[in-house]
Amino acid sequence: MDKKKDSEILAKRALQVQRGAARAAVLGVNDGLVSVLCIVLAVAGAGASGHSVLLAGFAGLVAGAVSMAAGEWISVRAQVELFTGILGDIRKLMRDDRELLVEQVTARFAESGHMHTTAHQAAQEIAHNDVALTDVYARQVMGFNPDELGSPWTAAWSSFVLFTLGALAPMVSWIFTDGVVAMAWSVGLTAVGGLIVGGYISASSGKSVVSGALRQLGIIVLASVVTYGVGYLFGVSIG
Repeated sequence: MDKKKDSEILAKRALQVQRGAARAAVLGVNDGLVSVLCIVLAVAGAGASGHSVLLAGFAGLVAGAVSMAAGEWISVRAQVELFTGILGDIRKLMRDDRELLVEQVTARFAESGHMHTTAHQAAQEIAHNDVALTDVYARQVMGFNPDELGSPWTAAWSSFVLFTLGALAPMVSWIFTDGVVAMAWSVGLTAVGGLIVGGYISASSGKSVVSGALRQLGIIVLASVVTYGVGYLFGVSIG
């Protein structure tokens, strides 16, 4: 086992989470799978033609991908602005009461296991540099990395692309066929995608891959039954 490599992988995973890309990717592909499957099955259940089902699915793909991307951009942008504001407040506090920051950094160092004398000495040395003090205070006291506040564009792009990829799973069969066969392929391909996503999420969080995959599969099956049933009842009521 390469412990150094494992540590580097863990650091990259944590960095992706803070940047927002990992969250956007998982949410994007999962929403693409489930939401477009629901649209396709609801329209198919209402008795629409294969062309109408495909058109509805494509409309859901475009609307969903754009909406997800815009939502992630706004969310991560707001996060970046919030953290940037906090950094500004830290700098202001440093000008007004530098010793307070030193005391709080000392306390954090001491809480992590350092002797109080050593912790205070380290904090005093850091305090000689404004940039270093701001950085350490943000990390140790505020709990965020000022060098990695997240990228709105990365989150938006990841969400857009992966929503689109997820949405293609329930749609692709309707390009080649329709009816029950197309519906079966829609559910089947979406289920495979859901198993992969659920397993990946569980593996990333250190939990059972099987339980995570089966949980995601259960959500897809439930969504399939409910949305097809609603579409069927809607179609019958109109007919």
